[in-house]
Amino acid sequence: MPIAQNPLSVEVTLEREEVALLKVAGYLDVDTATELQHHLANQLHHGRRHFLLDLSGVPFMDSSGMNIILRVYQEVRELPGSVHIISPAPAVLRVLDLTGVSITVPVSDSVEEALARVDAQPAGPPVPEA
Repeated sequence: MPIAQNPLSVEVTLEREEVALLKVAGYLDVDTATELQHHLANQLHHGRRHFLLDLSGVPFMDSSGMNIILRVYQEVRELPGSVHIISPAPAVLRVLDLTGVSITVPVSDSVEEALARVDAQPAGPPVPEA
């Protein structure tokens, strides 16, 4: 099995029970985007509703990476949940801005800023009593 030219690493930590921080490093492109998708799907499966994507270690992202981010944004929106991009490299931020993704998915400078945005969101619908 050949090794990817630009492997992607994804480190997942839980900031809170429903908040996953995914620190992504490497090229986020057609060859590596499924790696991020698997990590996001696993966290969704385990009940996470809020995703903080630290992209400070991503020097390049193509449309495959943007599609993964937008797809998880669409999924968690209905929970309700959220996706936040943290510290994207200048080239990645430029792509996010040019495509309008940064208008849809908030961009923060730090984990603390993203967590403050999570806290500012309205709570989900009340759970009906049995």
